[in-house]
Amino acid sequence: MSTLALTGATGFVGSAVLDEALAQGHDVRALTRREQEQRAGVEWIAGTLADPGALARLCGGADAVIHVAGLTNTPDPADFEGANVTGTAAMISAARDASASRFVFVSSLSAREPELSAYGASKARAEALVEGSRLDWTILRPPAVYGPRDADMFELFRSARLGLVPLPPGGATSIIHVADLARLLVALTGRGRLKAIYEPDDGREGGWAHKELAAAIGRAVGRRAVFAPHLPKGMLDLAARADRLVRGDRAKLTVDRVGYMAHPNWVARSDRRVPSEVWKPQIGGEEGLKATAEWYAREGWF
Repeated sequence: MSTLALTGATGFVGSAVLDEALAQGHDVRALTRREQEQRAGVEWIAGTLADPGALARLCGGADAVIHVAGLTNTPDPADFEGANVTGTAAMISAARDASASRFVFVSSLSAREPELSAYGASKARAEALVEGSRLDWTILRPPAVYGPRDADMFELFRSARLGLVPLPPGGATSIIHVADLARLLVALTGRGRLKAIYEPDDGREGGWAHKELAAAIGRAVGRRAVFAPHLPKGMLDLAARADRLVRGDRAKLTVDRVGYMAHPNWVARSDRRVPSEVWKPQIGGEEGLKATAEWYAREGWF
């Protein structure tokens, strides 16, 4: 087995990657801002993406780098540049200096439409840096990621229990369970010369129409019917401003998020599908959504 360098290991996706890597017998060096409990197979590296010394320790001797860490939501869109672009540039430099054989980067479907949001634009710029590096790289653009410990899509599950799931303007999206995404990220560390941008999903052809997804989440929480109105972009902008007033910097809905939420097509494209010999999704949407709802209930999130 190999030694993997991992950023974002304390977050939603990164913690799933850490679990999967350890389950497969890899050793992991994981970057962290805060002290963590000791764990067999894990070497915690104290530091941030702005700390060259920490990144050198993280990548030194690693066989592959999985760069998950990034900013997905902030009250100040200017913050995306430092976290997602400058941070990725620092990881590329550290990986190159350490002669890491693989660099796997977690981007976002929002990078397809960088004009819609500062977040998507920052991911697109980070992708360009990865593509222009001299590393053996692979870029993943996950769609909506869900699963245990996810606080973002939890809002939809909690709302569905009340019989209401507000939706953006009509459209469709793909989804992927975090465990499937984690399996893919670890699998890619052992696949050299895959310089490509992939858009993985749960295997549902054509993705999920918004109302279909709302109904599936309703079934997952035991609601046979939910009211799922499409809200115009202007109303979502007002809701984002209200969320900021109520929750301040902890607001889940921001004007920047509305920018890409209102786009009608966030479906993973078939010409960006991961080769089947590398990975196939194992968790279907209905199954995964139900298991996620059960986890929320079991952990007392509702």
